[in-house]
Amino acid sequence: MNKIELPEKKYVACLDVHAQKSFTPLCSDEIPVPDGHLIVDELNLQSKYASCRIGVKEAHHPDAVWVADENKPMLTPIKGEEVDVTWPAHSIVGTKGFELLDGLPEITEYDYYVWQGVELNMHPYGNCYHDLNETMSTGIIEFLQIRGVTHVVVGGLAADYCVKVTVLQLLRAGFSVVVNLGACRGATPETTEQAKDKMISAGAELVASAKDLIQQS
Repeated sequence: MNKIELPEKKYVACLDVHAQKSFTPLCSDEIPVPDGHLIVDELNLQSKYASCRIGVKEAHHPDAVWVADENKPMLTPIKGEEVDVTWPAHSIVGTKGFELLDGLPEITEYDYYVWQGVELNMHPYGNCYHDLNETMSTGIIEFLQIRGVTHVVVGGLAADYCVKVTVLQLLRAGFSVVVNLGACRGATPETTEQAKDKMISAGAELVASAKDLIQQS
């Protein structure tokens, strides 16, 4: 992969997508993305190129309608305007899975932070909207626009689900998007490659590491 040049820092933001323990081997009974706990250094490194750092957490209830059980195993299609399939219980508020990965800043140190999926009947993937139909903004797009940001560097979990959808949302909103693969991990190699192809086709640029970023002074 080639190096990518970013504009001045004031025009750049970085986004940490669901960088919490629920999506790592630290919580093996939730949604353990392989090596998901190893993205912290890259997330912190990419933030050095940005004037603002945004973060998003999933914040779920144990009785959410999409929680899988014996009768509805993982990825069973379910009916509902704001849900699509079942998932294991994850990112439950107050549990270990809800916690940010060790080594990331405190929530209060981010410039903007969003909690998603609080409602029992909602399970969004992309970080820019609270709903699957993309009608209820989380405020991220507006926050970036107000600050005059033109470029967003994205990392987080998982590359083939929430990162992919978030990147596509940002591109549709008119931002230039760089995906830092060093700060991402995917659920499976196959779906991760498919996600990479889709993001590139939509206009995103990919780097292997934040070290491949060059910034105008």
